Formats: sequence, structure tokens, C-alpha cells
Amino acid sequence: MNELLNLLARIGDKAGSFGALISTAGCAFCFPAIASLAGALGLGFLGQWEGLFINTLLPLFAWVTLVINALGWLNHKQWNRSLLGMLGPVLLLLSLYPWFQYGWSTYVTYSALGLMVAISIWDIFSPANKHCDEGACKV
Repeated sequence: MNELLNLLARIGDKAGSFGALISTAGCAFCFPAIASLAGALGLGFLGQWEGLFINTLLPLFAWVTLVINALGWLNHKQWNRSLLGMLGPVLLLLSLYPWFQYGWSTYVTYSALGLMVAISIWDIFSPANKHCDEGACKV
């Protein structure tokens, strides 16, 4: 069970971050910098599914990343690493819904996406190690 949770946390975090990034690539109006980069990479065809990406997939991938990072804390018990991993999706969800009406929410969205990708890359090169045994944690 513990290996399954570890594998789910390692793969799910990257899948959620990558999915959120690809979802933003389909909306040239909302995210012109990412969409122009996606267009240069040959992903311009994603624009036809803009509504699906922004309204459904982007929040879904943010929630997946948030839940996977929360579950990852159960495995490695590193609150600072889990908090950083959950900060990006929380900021992304806040910028999509309650803060969307403000002009600065675009900066929060880009920062949240960048943070999600950076934490995923950090996890590839420096994976979390379990600091606690089944019975007790080291102090």
C-alpha cells in the first residue's frame, strides 16, 4: 500500500502540473505567453478546445495536484515540501474563481503554474524521503 501511495504521489504530481500547463496552452486569450509558446511548438490546434481546457481540465488538474500533494504528506511527512506542492494549485484555483475579476489575477495564475512546474521538476531531481517510521517520527 505504501509503495502504491508513493508511486501515485510521484506520478500524479507531474501529471497534474503538466496537464495544467497544457490546459493553459489552449487559451490564447487568457494566457497569451503560454499559448504563443505552444503555437511555436506546434500545439496551436489546442485552441479549438479552449472552453473545455479552461472551464474543466485546468481546475481538474489543479485539484488532482492538490490532492496528490496532500496524500504525499501522508507518505513522507515533510510539511514544508507538501506545503510548497499545495501552494501552486491553491493559488491557481483562487486565481481562476474568486480573484478572476481582478487584473492582477493573471500574474497569480502564471506564478502558480510556474510554481507547480518548478516543484514537479524539483521532485524529479530530489525526491522526498520518508522521515517517519510506521510508529513514530524522528525529532
